[in-house]
Amino acid sequence: MADSLDGRSMRERMMAGDLYIADDPELEEQAHTAQDLMAAYNATGPRQKPLRRALLEQLLGGVGDDTEIRAPLYVDFGAHLTFGARCFANYGLVALDVARITIGDDVQIGPHVQLLTPTHPVEPGPRRDKWEAAEPITIGDNVWLGGGVVVCPGVSIGDNTVVGAGAVVTKDLPADVVAVGNPARVVKHLS
Repeated sequence: MADSLDGRSMRERMMAGDLYIADDPELEEQAHTAQDLMAAYNATGPRQKPLRRALLEQLLGGVGDDTEIRAPLYVDFGAHLTFGARCFANYGLVALDVARITIGDDVQIGPHVQLLTPTHPVEPGPRRDKWEAAEPITIGDNVWLGGGVVVCPGVSIGDNTVVGAGAVVTKDLPADVVAVGNPARVVKHLS
């Protein structure tokens, strides 16, 4: 369905990071397909590794070799989420991948981490009219996100960085640091 303002579909607007309406039929169908795959993945057990891998490869935009994601996993589309090689995501990862979420190699993700790309207008009118947007998240190689970390829209986290449990990452973090708190702040530089 094309937007009457500029002729682009809601999906095209979403992928460009522009305001879009999420309950567009095309987007709803893609989200429902992802939810079906997500439910199937979350219903598997740890002894079903080949099936789990096949479901992840269908659901996600990419999943590197030797990457393990413990169920439950929650996504919006799945196709906009990529994992590098040798990653580990513990129970309860929420990756709202309205925009791209790119996770490097050797990343460790604690339980109940949230990677949140959606944004909503501050102005009440557009928000009431269901307009929203999204900004991508990028996580570098060898990053460790402690349990309960929240990464906000548009954030990049540099290689080798450690984010302490419960931190809320609202701004980019450079490589080779330890960051903690709400909002997350650098407390140590790694040598």
